Amino acid sequence: MDSYIAALVCIGLLILLVAWLPMVLKELPLSLPIVCVLFGFGLFQIPVLEFPDPLEYPEATERLSEFIVIVALMGAGLKLDRPLGWKSWMITWRLLGITMPLSIAAIALIGWWALGLSVAEAVLLGAVLAPTDPVLASDVQVGPPRSGEEDEVRFSLTSEAGLNDGLAFPFVNLAVAMALASGPEPGTWTLEWLGVDVVWKLAAGIGMGWLVGKGLGYLTFHMPNRARLSRSGDGFVSLGITLVAYGLTEMVHGYGFLAVFIAAVALRQQERAHDYHEKLHDFVEQLERLLMMALLVLFGGALARGLLEPLTWTAAVAGVVILFAVRPVAGFVGLIGTPMPRHEQAVIGFFGIRGLGSFYYLAYALNEANFGRPDFLWAVVGFIVLVSIVVHGTTVTPVMRWVDGSRTRPGEQLGLPLRRAERRS
Repeated sequence: MDSYIAALVCIGLLILLVAWLPMVLKELPLSLPIVCVLFGFGLFQIPVLEFPDPLEYPEATERLSEFIVIVALMGAGLKLDRPLGWKSWMITWRLLGITMPLSIAAIALIGWWALGLSVAEAVLLGAVLAPTDPVLASDVQVGPPRSGEEDEVRFSLTSEAGLNDGLAFPFVNLAVAMALASGPEPGTWTLEWLGVDVVWKLAAGIGMGWLVGKGLGYLTFHMPNRARLSRSGDGFVSLGITLVAYGLTEMVHGYGFLAVFIAAVALRQQERAHDYHEKLHDFVEQLERLLMMALLVLFGGALARGLLEPLTWTAAVAGVVILFAVRPVAGFVGLIGTPMPRHEQAVIGFFGIRGLGSFYYLAYALNEANFGRPDFLWAVVGFIVLVSIVVHGTTVTPVMRWVDGSRTRPGEQLGLPLRRAERRS
């Protein structure tokens, strides 16, 4: 059989699954990522197919996962109806400022003490696994722009996933700096890490993202009527904005992940109620689903060909603890003192979904420095992502339905406005 024709058939089936499966799975305790991984696991049982080993194709792994994450970050930012603010985003700031650092520290401690990793490897494991994933968390995120599906739980998980992928980068670079310095002892690399990787790159990511979002938002919505770009109705403009924000920020050595999300939020500030935001979001969401399915099929193939072979029972237990103890406890600590009901705090803590963003960070770090046990790190991260896909994917529908049913008036506990649909009724 012609391999090119076979590839066309597989791509066609993948596109059909992207379009149809979400509707079929909507009311089932099952998610699209689970089906994708199973499909890939079965597909790569065919001996003639080449093993999609992330260690053998490190550059391709990094670039593929990088691209899907920036697309997902644009989609997450475009979804948010709520204007950026200190008080209205307070839950998000707590999750970023308290929960994520606690998670990184706890995971690093587990990696060093229980798994016998070096300090650099342990810090890398913490930085890779602490951020929640913007790609696989779509079922717990807010709905499309102006849909009104923006209760506090969904908003917090969406905004956290949009920002913590960029804010985890300094800790990934800390692990890389330690590995390149052959030890964690402070040295000349310490000040460089603080000045460049923390201060400059964060500031450049935020600043460039805001400038790009505001600038392109003005061109889109405030040009004279004949030249107003929003009249085109082309949703693929969102991909152009994504690439411009990411590329320009990387050119000035800032954090492109952070810039893409900030650019999307800034773009929404321009004509917040305009219909064009929905077209931009719809295109980027469809592209995200297609890329997600392709990468998860490859992940399933990697599992079929032995990605988890280096995993030990100790590492498997540590992975379960990281998912179902570290994140929930850190989430609870971060939300202490908020008026949010305890069951909603528990849901936010539980749905700390790990996914393709973790793959990117691990591939990036392994391409930047020599870590002693890359196969073991891939096995641990792959196991945790797999468990997250299965457990979170099977529980998200009933849990979110229960949360919606237990909420008498969306947002009333935090003084948030009622959803648009309920205001109309």
